[in-house]
Amino acid sequence: MKHPILENKIRHIVWWLVWIFLALGQSLLFYYAFGRFIEISLVDSLVSLLIYSGIGLSLWYPFRFFNSGETRTMVLISNLVASGALSITLWVLITKFIMTTVLPEQNNYQAYWAATFPYRVGSGVFIYGLIILTYYLFVSLSNLSEKNAKEARLESLVKETELKMLRSQINPHFLFNSLNSISSLTITDPEKARDMVVKLSEFMRYALSRKDEQPVTLQNELDNMRLYLDIEKVRFGDKLTTEEIIESNCLDFKIPVLLLQPLYENAVKYGVYESTESVRIITQAKIIDGYIEITISNNYDPAPSLKRGTGTGLLNVTRRLELFYGNKASIKSTKENGIYTVSLYIPTENL
Repeated sequence: MKHPILENKIRHIVWWLVWIFLALGQSLLFYYAFGRFIEISLVDSLVSLLIYSGIGLSLWYPFRFFNSGETRTMVLISNLVASGALSITLWVLITKFIMTTVLPEQNNYQAYWAATFPYRVGSGVFIYGLIILTYYLFVSLSNLSEKNAKEARLESLVKETELKMLRSQINPHFLFNSLNSISSLTITDPEKARDMVVKLSEFMRYALSRKDEQPVTLQNELDNMRLYLDIEKVRFGDKLTTEEIIESNCLDFKIPVLLLQPLYENAVKYGVYESTESVRIITQAKIIDGYIEITISNNYDPAPSLKRGTGTGLLNVTRRLELFYGNKASIKSTKENGIYTVSLYIPTENL
């Protein structure tokens, strides 16, 4: 986030007007309290608060630094108190140095300084508190604006995802081939055909009933992916095998619905379809350093293929991760030694 005052001309103007108002108020206060010093109170207040306004602008940078991470409350308060003490001390010293330089012959200024010093420090503390509160207000407004923008983007993506799910998320070729396999099984193995019809209906029910972006547990998502892979196994037989290595503490973790679907589709489409050898799809999930790592890997034929992917599946997963978790989640894909691997890293702070 840029400086909330300097990046906006209107805020910049208001900022200086407020400081001029404070300078006039302090001048009047000192006049009524110490009337005999009226000849220097106005100049002192203007110079003093002009200096403080510059310090106030620079306070934004340590303020953002202190609030940039997950800082503990006591540490944050200590940092703000230390920053305030340093700022007020610096302000007092610079003001006294400049004023004693500007008014070297004004003997009354030393007495004026001594008389106003307690009030000066008190007003410095009060103004510092106002500056910090103002910066917190700007941060809150910025976060609210970002949240509203993200919600608008998420709402748009929900509609886009629902339409894509109804029109093309369930690949027509997958449905066509599945129905052909079931048709053949009705003659050769009616029991297996009946089982496949049940699995296909459950898979379709899960996919079509999830019309929003409410998260589901990893257990539910994997159960649905098993249905998908079981249906594909009927077509490919022993050519397709699967393996799961899932830590038990990962099963209740929630992720966006159908997040893994494009990854399994890619594994089948670019692994099983294009390979003459047996293909094994391995799913792993574990928690490491505050993140759950979900990995889907499969062997593939390294020979060049005329059929090239568009990257739509990975792009869709990347966009959804970004909208749900911001920059906290990430996705990584690698090809090494004939193994294609996609890894998701999602913070364990559930949605």
